[in-house]
Amino acid sequence: MHEGPIGPTSWTGPAAPPPRTGRPRWREPHPVRIGPVAAGAALCGLWVLLWLLAYAKGSGGEPLTGAGFAWVTLAASTIGTVAAAALARYGDRGAAVGVAAVAGTAAGVTGLSCELYLLLTGDWILWLHRPRAATSFSRSFGQPPLRRWFH
Repeated sequence: MHEGPIGPTSWTGPAAPPPRTGRPRWREPHPVRIGPVAAGAALCGLWVLLWLLAYAKGSGGEPLTGAGFAWVTLAASTIGTVAAAALARYGDRGAAVGVAAVAGTAAGVTGLSCELYLLLTGDWILWLHRPRAATSFSRSFGQPPLRRWFH
């Protein structure tokens, strides 16, 4: 067999990997820092508060209702959620985390308040809300306890 420039022993196989030194390090390409998270949370909290204050001041002579506060809070938190999605895609992810946390908390508290109102009164506050006569629970709520159990 002819031994040319490439012989059967000229290729020794793939190179050995470099030796490992310690544990591997994985780094986030865009880390989330605490400063932007706090700034996003503060600004979103201010956003929701300004919406609620605008509703309270702009009601004119009409009475403020729980349904109005619930709708305004849900609208402000929905806009905040859209802003958080835009920040996560095009801006600072830390600020997006802060905005999303406050907007989600505001919407969650509003939802729990509406559910509590439904449990206590039997009326869904967000739509078709008509103040009714007191239900059996709310009628008995302000009365003194029954004395027949303690004769």
